[in-house]
Amino acid sequence: MADHSEFNIGELAREFGVTTRTIRHYEEIGLLQPMRRGQARIYSPADRTRLKLILRGKRLGFSLDESRAIVDLYDPARGNKEQLQALLARIQQQRDKLNAQLTDIKQMLSSLDDAEESCRKALKKARKQEKKQTKTQANKKGKT
Repeated sequence: MADHSEFNIGELAREFGVTTRTIRHYEEIGLLQPMRRGQARIYSPADRTRLKLILRGKRLGFSLDESRAIVDLYDPARGNKEQLQALLARIQQQRDKLNAQLTDIKQMLSSLDDAEESCRKALKKARKQEKKQTKTQANKKGKT
């Protein structure tokens, strides 16, 4: 990165481990608005920060619209208080959603355990029944 006052798309892609296509997509949907120098996109430190926040939101499971709403509240002049409050609320919503999913997954695993146990018992019973029938048939053949 040259002087840290501007970045090109390749630099940001490498830094954040995303494709240039991803960054262009964020631009297409209005999440990023780089300056242009001819055909080149020139990203400012603010664009870099927005990208960082968007990708953080993605890792936390936020939709792009949710990330946009939080990123749009970025206001360092006011200490980002409103943004941080919105982020905390969204984090709690995401945590609640994931905990509900975790509860559902635990219930499903328990149901799978019950079904597996029933199947194993039924299979064991069927094998015993089969052995018994085979033995009975062998005894009948031996008597004739």
